[in-house]
This record gives sequence, C-alpha cells and structure tokens, in this order.
Amino acid sequence: MARYLGPKVKLSRRVGAPIADIPKHTAKRQLNPPGIHGYRGRRLRDYGIRLNEKQKLRFHYNVMEKQFRRYIDEAKRRKGNTGQVLLQLLEQRLDNVLRRSGVVRTVWASRQMVVHGHVKVNGKKVDRPSFSVKVGDVVSFKDKIHKVIRDNMESIVGHIVPEWLDFTPAELSVRVVSIPVAEEVPFDVNTNLIVEFYR
Repeated sequence: MARYLGPKVKLSRRVGAPIADIPKHTAKRQLNPPGIHGYRGRRLRDYGIRLNEKQKLRFHYNVMEKQFRRYIDEAKRRKGNTGQVLLQLLEQRLDNVLRRSGVVRTVWASRQMVVHGHVKVNGKKVDRPSFSVKVGDVVSFKDKIHKVIRDNMESIVGHIVPEWLDFTPAELSVRVVSIPVAEEVPFDVNTNLIVEFYR
C-alpha cells in the first residue's frame, strides 16, 4: 500500500493548517506557503476550497484516499448528519484513540505503536491502526512499552483527554465511555464542504 513518507510539515503548509498538535506544525512561520516569498497564487475556486478541506481531514487522521472514500460511503449509509458521522468514524480509529488519550504525541507515533503489536483491546492484541473501538472497549498496553509511554506522557504535560475517553494513568488503560461528538474534536474542519466534494 502506498503511504506518504515525506516531510509531514510540508502537508501542514500545503493545506494551511497544523495537522499535528506539536510545535513544529503549529509554528506561525510553518503555515506560510512554501517558497522564498511564500507563493500566494490565485484565489481558490469552489472545487479547490472543498479539496483543501478534504485533504486537511485526511492528513490529520493519516488516512489514504481509498480508505477515506470508504469512510465517506459508510457515513452516508448511516443515519444522521453525514459530516458528523464521518468525524465519529475517524475519531474511533484505534490510532486516533491513542493520540487523544495522550500516550503519544502524533498519529504517526500511535500508528507505529499499534503496528508493532504493543496495544491490546479488551485483552487481545490488535495490530491494525484502523481498528474501530466501540463504547465500553478498554485499550491497554504490553508491559515492555510502559516506560516509553510514561516518558511520552511527561513530554506532553497539560494534555487534555476528551470526555468520551476515560484514561487511567496508574494502569495505563483507556476506556471508551461514549461516542465522540463533533464539538469534542480539537481540529477545525468544515465537514459540509467535504460531503459536498464527494457528491
């Protein structure tokens, strides 16, 4: 499967928004367009605006286009607002749950932790970052990774865990309390434009 292996900050600059919540991405100068003077180009048309919004969400959750289309189709199939259902599906990915709980700093680090087999859901090893957690699921970690997680947590002091997750630092376990709501997603994106892009 093709994956983007290039510099991640370049993605933030392309869409004009920090796709990761780390200083390298949130620095003001990093969000300027690339180039010696910051090429401004022409104003985006309607298609470009919708494409940019879609790419922003894709990059934030580290999802490939084909996989993202599947999430869109699933969101359309389910009841409710398609944009909000899409955000719920993406938020419930296992790699995203680790990032939101604060055991790792970025979605790329959480993806690596899952793929390397350090994560257990309800006591069973899960090595798929796209695994969808449900309400009541408990995410825990293998003993050999505990020291790395505690070091990560010390480097992310002040991280706020969303209300839909219940994180127990002593046991290093995360329990999914409820389904995430669009308002609880700490990323500014217009889902209506994304749904319109796929019409």
